[in-house]
Amino acid sequence: MSAMKVVVDFDLCESNAVCMGIAPEVFEVREDDFLYILDEHPAEELRPKVEEAVRSCPKAAIRIEED
Repeated sequence: MSAMKVVVDFDLCESNAVCMGIAPEVFEVREDDFLYILDEHPAEELRPKVEEAVRSCPKAAIRIEED
């Protein structure tokens, strides 16, 4: 089975932390106001949260790729 990979287009990302609110296991906006991906290859059970973060991103800066 393929593993999901979380990809963020940092040129689009505004670090508004919507994704962090949905999936804090995967996304973190730090004090420097930049988004960090905590886990590029999150566990499959986090897929619903990551998919919700993809849908909820106001800038459409997040996507899931299959490795």
